[in-house]
Amino acid sequence: MKTFTMHVQSATQYERIEGVTSFVGEDESGSFGIRARHERMTTALSYGLARYQLQPGIWRYLAFPGGILYFINNELYLSTRRFLHDADYERISAWLLEQLLKEEEDLRAIKESLLRLEQEMFRRLWQMGRRGAAA
Repeated sequence: MKTFTMHVQSATQYERIEGVTSFVGEDESGSFGIRARHERMTTALSYGLARYQLQPGIWRYLAFPGGILYFINNELYLSTRRFLHDADYERISAWLLEQLLKEEEDLRAIKESLLRLEQEMFRRLWQMGRRGAAA
């Protein structure tokens, strides 16, 4: 059976996975698959789950907040901010949902902070304009 090597890396993690028979991921255009001897390609992966197969019928899952995939010379390189891989689909799906909800809450907090900053800037500009008009 033809296989390839997969390198998954983040700022703090690196995994080299030998004997991969196929990889299934998703980018902006939709779902796609890669098998051994695939032509060279690069794509930006969407937030979510990808899966790879080591033996027929045995899949492992990767969860990540998006990333860059590069396939060349029968080696797949996946670079992302962080990742988790597991053979248990339910466990990795729960982790991904938890991370997604946390990131949404963090984004909401940042937006609220920016709104307060913007309101304070307009208030100060209005006060400066009133002082300039009184002079």
